Amino acid sequence: MADTLFTNVRILDGSGTNHPYTGSVLVQGNRIRQVGRSTAPISPAGATVIDGAGATLMPGMCEAHTHFSWNDAATLAAIQSMPLEEHVLWCAKVAGKYLQAGFTSCLGAACAKPRLDVVTRNAIKAGQIPGPRYLAASQEITVLGGLGDETLPHLPFPEFSFGVNVSGAEEMRKAVRLFLKYGVDSIKLNLSGDNFTPQSPAETTWMTDAEVAAAAEEVRLRNKRIIVHARSAASVKQALRHGIRLIYHASFTDTETLDMLEAARDEVFVAPGIAILYAMLNEAEAYGVTRAIATDMGYQIEWDAALESLSKMHKRGIRILPGGDYGFAFTPHCQNARDLEFFVKYLGFTPMEAIRCATLYGGQVMMKPHELGVVKEGFLADLLLVDGDPLANLAILRDPKRILAVMKDGQFAKAPEIAAQRAWGRAA
Repeated sequence: MADTLFTNVRILDGSGTNHPYTGSVLVQGNRIRQVGRSTAPISPAGATVIDGAGATLMPGMCEAHTHFSWNDAATLAAIQSMPLEEHVLWCAKVAGKYLQAGFTSCLGAACAKPRLDVVTRNAIKAGQIPGPRYLAASQEITVLGGLGDETLPHLPFPEFSFGVNVSGAEEMRKAVRLFLKYGVDSIKLNLSGDNFTPQSPAETTWMTDAEVAAAAEEVRLRNKRIIVHARSAASVKQALRHGIRLIYHASFTDTETLDMLEAARDEVFVAPGIAILYAMLNEAEAYGVTRAIATDMGYQIEWDAALESLSKMHKRGIRILPGGDYGFAFTPHCQNARDLEFFVKYLGFTPMEAIRCATLYGGQVMMKPHELGVVKEGFLADLLLVDGDPLANLAILRDPKRILAVMKDGQFAKAPEIAAQRAWGRAA
């Protein structure tokens, strides 16, 4: 593995505390070995030199709520009905796209078929396909009538449901053990409903404490993690009572919920996925969901509640992560960095705070807090070279033309154009 020296770059280190500065970064093997300012240049010592011409060098981003197997369809049934062989190929293709888009780490948040995430993770690790560092999830585990229950009364084939249905603690235990046997990193539970499924709206809560406790016990025995879909205040509190530390959505809260989240803020993460709420209200008409229909479904109420809840969480220092429910027709894959723009526009984040959510916090949620998410000596060399200043315009992080280079583990997944040593255009 050749050494690489990035020189004449504007270093945005991802910590959220340091202002960007001009400098150089030396990568040896898969680690960042030296970070220097322009006043103390690094000797290349035979390394391949990349003259960034003032482009921004920053950590690779982390997507905290990834659904590689969501196939840009408009319904859960259309996702699930893709044949298995095609679905495997789809996941491999999408994983590569995420890496090219600058997401060097992704945390699976559920897959559409039992082993899709595990197979994708293993293929990436083995070098068979390109993709981000990946933590594999189970299918969604739900209950009859809840989000993910797509069984039909005239088709007695429960195995073809989008989610895995359980009823009672022992069925939960069996389902969790099966997914753990398959080798997942995370077990996904659907604690609340969702306005996407009218029979189980977002403010409802569906699982019993006994069911959640059985899952939590099995997961703790094997040192794995539970991740939960929890839009209602009751489901967020239920998750926290059972020691669950990665909560998706958390749209509805009350003072008790916020107090519980704040008390656990050094351990808990919230990944709200507000892009899908926005898209359902504003960008889903082509798929039969006008703003009026979306409002009738409850999305305006949830959007308003989510903005209020998440703004309060941010003020209380609760770690909020980008990502969630990309892979539907109205939230297509690889526009994920738009979450950062929403954090600034709607939740009161500064651009620096928003980037920190995808970098520093990303390393933490990937359980590599001392190796990922910061441009720092000794850290893994997961890096982006970006044409322009993300702090001035976060939208450039979702423009493929502005992602000049992507490095994962010290190797280029997207190599820069170094032959001409041209100056990159840097329009904001």
